[in-house]
Amino acid sequence: MSEGNHQIMLCERGIRTFSDITRNTLDLSAVPFIKEVSHLPVVVDPSHAAGRRDFVIPLARAAIAVGVDGLLVEVHNDPAHAASDGKQSLYPEQFEMLMKSIRQSSLV
Repeated sequence: MSEGNHQIMLCERGIRTFSDITRNTLDLSAVPFIKEVSHLPVVVDPSHAAGRRDFVIPLARAAIAVGVDGLLVEVHNDPAHAASDGKQSLYPEQFEMLMKSIRQSSLV
């Protein structure tokens, strides 16, 4: 921003910890804190943090619950043949299910 770029967002992608269950440990407690001390939008990348498809949707929902401004979610028609990150990519049907659940929860 000091050089004139005001198109900035912050992204929580997880931090490396002792756990090997996921690629990184997603620190969702950082989201409300950052929003409290900064005017910048905060997005969460549950795909990168988890490194595995089966955790992406629950982590995305949790990110929404703590007030994230956006999500970065990897989607691929054929994750087994993706050039990279296939294990963490949702199938289009899973992504559609996630989007529907987010829309429903935002109506409450």
